[in-house]
Amino acid sequence: MATIRETVLAALYTQLQPLAALVMRDEVLPERVPASGLIILRDGQPGEPEVTLSPLRYHYQHRAELEVVVQSGAGRETAFDALVAAIGEALEGDRTLGGLCDWIEPEAVSSVDLPIEGAATLKAAVITVVLHYTSTGPLN
Repeated sequence: MATIRETVLAALYTQLQPLAALVMRDEVLPERVPASGLIILRDGQPGEPEVTLSPLRYHYQHRAELEVVVQSGAGRETAFDALVAAIGEALEGDRTLGGLCDWIEPEAVSSVDLPIEGAATLKAAVITVVLHYTSTGPLN
């Protein structure tokens, strides 16, 4: 049986699948970025939970990361902006991941240009997604 942590991360991954970009989880950046863009979900850290007693519950604010990458070229800024907006819409479509989370909240985009030796730079960003969920134990 999967832990709550894994169940929540798998649900986030599934929620991103309908996007036009290729969505991967905890993979290395491939040699070629698809024209539609690339999103890599990094599991991140659950952090220190707040604990309540009677009944015993662990309340997490898990910080997962989405690495978003688009190819360089004409229209790169527009493609990047459209992909970030699509991610926002996907996350806003179900902020509880089907009831698995209390709430999911993306943080502001932090974008950079990634220089690639012998090739044009890529437009990339990291979007932190805070997943608020509760479990009955730190290993559940």
